Amino acid sequence: MFDVLVYVYENYWRGDACPESGLLERKLVAAGFDAEEIAQALHWLDGLHMASHHTELIDLRQTSSVAWHASSQSLRVYSVAEQDHLGAECLGFLGFLESARVISPHLREIVLDRAMAIPHAAGDSMRLDEFKLIVLMVHWSFGLEPDALVLDELCDDDDRTAH
Repeated sequence: MFDVLVYVYENYWRGDACPESGLLERKLVAAGFDAEEIAQALHWLDGLHMASHHTELIDLRQTSSVAWHASSQSLRVYSVAEQDHLGAECLGFLGFLESARVISPHLREIVLDRAMAIPHAAGDSMRLDEFKLIVLMVHWSFGLEPDALVLDELCDDDDRTAH
C-alpha cells in the first residue's frame, strides 16, 4: 500500500489535484499496482480526504505565538493502542515535529488518525519511514509544502520528488 501512496504523492502536486477515486484506481491499475494494494490505498486516501476536507485548518504561518504557547502547555496522552501501534520511534518523531512547529496539534491528530488506520501485525510497530510518508501525505492533502529542511528529514534522498 505504501508504494501506491508514494506514487500518488509523487505524481499529483497536491491533494486537490488528485483525480477522484474511480479515475485514480484506473490510473493505478495502468501503472501496474496490485488490486489489493490499490483498494487499501484508496480506502486510506478516502479517510485522509474526509479529514482534510471536513475540518478547519488554521494557517500555521498566521497562528500567533500565544496560540502555539498555549498548545505547548497542554499534554497529549497517547493511548496504549497508539503507543503499541506507533512505537517509541514514531511517537518521538511526532513530538519532534510538533516542538519544531512543523505540525500543529490539529495536524498531529490527523496524522495519528491516518497512522492508526494502517493495519499492522500484532506486536509490530509502524516503521518510521511509513510514518514519515503519512506526515507527508497529510501535508499534501492540505496543500502544505514542508520547508526544505523538514522535507530532507521526511524523505530519503533517493526517493524524494520535490514539488
